[in-house]
Amino acid sequence: MNSHLPITPYAASSDSKREQVETMFNNIAPTYDRLNHTLSFGIDRRWRRKAVDALKPFAPQIILDIATGTGDFAILAARHLDPDRIIGVDISEGMMDVGRQKVKEAGLDNVIFFAKDDSTSLSFENDTFDAVTVAYGARNFDDLEAGLSEMCRVLKKGGHLMLVELTTPPRFPMKQLFNVYAHTVMPLIGRLISHDDSAYTYLPLSMAAFPQAEQLAPLMRHCGFSAVTFKRFTFGLSTMYLATK
Repeated sequence: MNSHLPITPYAASSDSKREQVETMFNNIAPTYDRLNHTLSFGIDRRWRRKAVDALKPFAPQIILDIATGTGDFAILAARHLDPDRIIGVDISEGMMDVGRQKVKEAGLDNVIFFAKDDSTSLSFENDTFDAVTVAYGARNFDDLEAGLSEMCRVLKKGGHLMLVELTTPPRFPMKQLFNVYAHTVMPLIGRLISHDDSAYTYLPLSMAAFPQAEQLAPLMRHCGFSAVTFKRFTFGLSTMYLATK
């Protein structure tokens, strides 16, 4: 299956998608959290909490949080799942620097640790983690299939993947309303706050290019997962996927 996503943040750049994504997130790191909450009207906090709650029955003790960014999901997971250790990985040191400060202020620096790593070629050994999580970062992978295969590899047998991603609403009228919001309001607010002209034009394009619920589930099974389920939040603006190795 071909899961390559051709959408890149800086269309004029000759850099790879991975390099462009790293540059983009380093650029917007100082304003990333404020923009997230502004653009989603704060609903993203509720989506993250629902995703964390989906892992509660499995009580994972060692968690890998991929595309951890500024650590929002890792912090939430640490507070509500009470794991022994969470390792947050990302390709953007700028984002993780913000995350390290947040984790220290939250008093969780004995639980949450950060490391620069590539989702498509993880540095961890096979069968290491009880759970792997990805919150709103999978659409930025250079190769989605390779990323899913790597997540499966580092999970212990019986371990769980929890992936939550922004998606486009599938039905009228939310589909049409979101299209207007995503292509007019979102880039304008993004430019004003982040001062990056491309980052929030790229966001809706990457959402549209990412495989939607019924398309992603077969790819996850192809990469080694079973019991794949998905649940849409808020008219389909966000979708959570849960799967077992």
